[in-house]
Amino acid sequence: MELLKLSKVLKSNPYPGRGIVLGKSSDGKYAVTAYFIMGRSENSRNRVFIEDGEGIRTKAFDESKMKDPSLIIYAPVRVLGNKTIVTNGDQTDTIFDNMSKGQSFEESLRDREFEPDGPNFTPRISGLMNVENGKYDFAMSILKSDDGDSSQCIRNTFTYDNPKKGEGRFIHTYMSDGNPLPSFEGEPEKVDISGNIDEFTDAVWNSLNEENKVSLFVRFIDIEKGSFETRIVNKNN
Repeated sequence: MELLKLSKVLKSNPYPGRGIVLGKSSDGKYAVTAYFIMGRSENSRNRVFIEDGEGIRTKAFDESKMKDPSLIIYAPVRVLGNKTIVTNGDQTDTIFDNMSKGQSFEESLRDREFEPDGPNFTPRISGLMNVENGKYDFAMSILKSDDGDSSQCIRNTFTYDNPKKGEGRFIHTYMSDGNPLPSFEGEPEKVDISGNIDEFTDAVWNSLNEENKVSLFVRFIDIEKGSFETRIVNKNN
């Protein structure tokens, strides 16, 4: 699979929707994740990321303009021991709860499916980072309809052992803008990860479509120590 320039991929797509990047920093010292949200409606754009313990959650920027919080207010990031969970919906809590009971990442999502927002039926995308004793691996999942047919849920899980430095995988909800929005297809894209946390954050944020971008979360986890640094960027300030 070709290694793509993440900034180029983002700039070429006006509406990837929500996206997760997981990988390793160019110096090999950090496990890296980025999660961004975009929006076309006023309700979707009326959000910010805020810190919530070791994770984050979404919050209405202007509470008076919030219409339906069901699919847009959730905790995208939660931490369970040495595991960092990143998703585009309330399945973060499902994964956290079920893995707390001993289920695997894949097993924990068996009772979930794509979002009930027809005709788009937005995929649920999820990521899991394992950082322990100087070792790092990650997994990604997508639950999506069969080309808009809501009678079938397609479940794909991808696992990556010993990620290469300077490389990551990128999965997003939509292939492009459209009506209805076309769901992501294929294996997560192989993309570059370059620079320190601030350089990487700036590159991702500045590559997202100016009109549609809403918020961005980036975390660098020290693979040896387990400590982390976080950056949050919100269009609404």
